Amino acid sequence: MDFLRSQWFAFVEFLNSTPSEIISIAVLALAVVIAIAVFAAAVAILRQLVKPYHPRFWSYLRRTSGPIRFALVLFAIGVAIQVSPLSGEAADGLSRVVRLCFIMLTGWLAIVAADMAADVYLLRFRLDIADNLLARKHVTQVRILRAAMRIMIVLFTIAAALMTFEAVRQFGVSLFASAGLAGIVVGFAARPLLSSLIAGVQIAMTQPIRIDDAVVVEGEWGWIEEITATYVVIKLWDWRRLIVPLSHFMEKPFQNWTREGASIIGSVTIHADYTVPVDRVRKKLEEIARASKLWDGAVVNLQVTDAGSHSVQLRALVSARTSPEAWDLRCEVREKLIAFLQAEHPLALPRGRQEAIRADTPPLAPQGAQERSDRDFG
Repeated sequence: MDFLRSQWFAFVEFLNSTPSEIISIAVLALAVVIAIAVFAAAVAILRQLVKPYHPRFWSYLRRTSGPIRFALVLFAIGVAIQVSPLSGEAADGLSRVVRLCFIMLTGWLAIVAADMAADVYLLRFRLDIADNLLARKHVTQVRILRAAMRIMIVLFTIAAALMTFEAVRQFGVSLFASAGLAGIVVGFAARPLLSSLIAGVQIAMTQPIRIDDAVVVEGEWGWIEEITATYVVIKLWDWRRLIVPLSHFMEKPFQNWTREGASIIGSVTIHADYTVPVDRVRKKLEEIARASKLWDGAVVNLQVTDAGSHSVQLRALVSARTSPEAWDLRCEVREKLIAFLQAEHPLALPRGRQEAIRADTPPLAPQGAQERSDRDFG
């Protein structure tokens, strides 16, 4: 007992002789270590109790682990400030830093909460099915609104953090009060961001495009792969990526092949000789469509769409469930129709005609002169 009492007096004497700055740093460091240790212990306990039975809850907890750990550290530092022998100016400065960190924590939690709410809402929809029009509609809306929400949360968080400084607050008030050149400059600088946000909200509401839509933009064909807060990523047919600003889809025309549904009609154009048997080719087209797994059974037709000086133009129409299947079906129909004409009607393929004239054959007189000569002879 005497030994413990002597050790305690020695510790108190050591504290009295140690500078207050070192003690304050030690108290703050100890508070941070205790907060991290408490969080690690709680996670270890929850891993044993919750993870085997509630995997979804564990995934949510894992996503919020960063903000929760940060919140515990801030709480521990706040308590340590109250018990540590900090001077008035140092305590005030550290308290201001804690308030700034708390504002950042609030914004972080808001972003994580928005992401988790969006993910929970999208659990009901699947994009890996054939009829995914409704799913693409909701996924597009949620992703665009989530991106816009993130930007708004970041802006409000920065504004709230800046308002904690008196000098910055007065500067902002003077800018708004003057409404002069500085305000015009700030407005022009923020115009691209605001226009992107407005375009994103318009696309989310009206939905001229959706995730996984087949579109033709600037002469390039591909699928909508990603829609962010400022631009759209289009995966082209040859795996290139076309980056297009959001405002493009609100200001310029483009083609959307899956606006109301994934089914689409593909066309195949074939040039043939005037001797081509159109009825036989039409029956062969129907036979090819029925035998193909890509045809959806809706549309199959053949028409003569043009007649030139040397050939006629045949247009075959076939429908498919999706635009990639329509492309493959068009190639299949084109190949098999050409093979059919080569095998069954080779003379129906386009030909160039020439007429041989003997050298001693007199040239033909114009039609009017020939009629007058015949009348005079009669």
